[in-house]
Amino acid sequence: MTSHPPITLSVVIPVHNEADYLVGALEELFDEIADVPADITVLIAENGSTDGTAEAVRQLMPDYPALALLELPTPDYGAAMREGFLATDGDWVVNFDIDYFSAGFLRAVVDIGSEADLVLASKRVEGADDRRGPVRQFATFTFNQILRFMLSSGVSDTHGMKAIRREVVDQIASAVISTQDLFDTELVVRAERAEFRIVEVPAVVEEKREAKTSLARRVPRTLKGVWNVRKSLKG
Repeated sequence: MTSHPPITLSVVIPVHNEADYLVGALEELFDEIADVPADITVLIAENGSTDGTAEAVRQLMPDYPALALLELPTPDYGAAMREGFLATDGDWVVNFDIDYFSAGFLRAVVDIGSEADLVLASKRVEGADDRRGPVRQFATFTFNQILRFMLSSGVSDTHGMKAIRREVVDQIASAVISTQDLFDTELVVRAERAEFRIVEVPAVVEEKREAKTSLARRVPRTLKGVWNVRKSLKG
């Protein structure tokens, strides 16, 4: 019987000023993913930190051979995600946050395998368990409606855990104009328009801590970003 090499998953986690938080979080992550049937690497895309985040990662790397570090000079979540995606070489690129990850999601990606090009962990599909407060849930719903109206997106949730096949990253990432909060959203929308196969799986979402950026600050920036994406896609 011919044995096939395990699927390779490159997990990219953008972080900014997380020195105090990431040590415990990475220990939890590696414990949780230990039995996922895949070859997994974890790349921390540190961007513009001033609190010793990069050094904290370096100190952990001898204990975790699958842990790598990418250092970027400017604080920008989306740009860090993009550079992390392009720096990896797994069959799938997975986006986690340092406070939001799931071995169950990785198992779903492995199970889905060749049947999809993108796998999105949705907080809104049937079977999802969104344990956040009503304000955060309403914000997710509203953002989704904006994407439907302005960008004709048919997915239920573009923010959160996602896995993207390498070919999709190679074909689309260079065309994405967004950074900050919308890099992954624009990538998903462009993949939709290119007719890549997208599968949404239900997610369990429970906030481990308060959001670092307030909704009041993110909303104007996000609306402007969506409008710019709309213009770019029409161009």
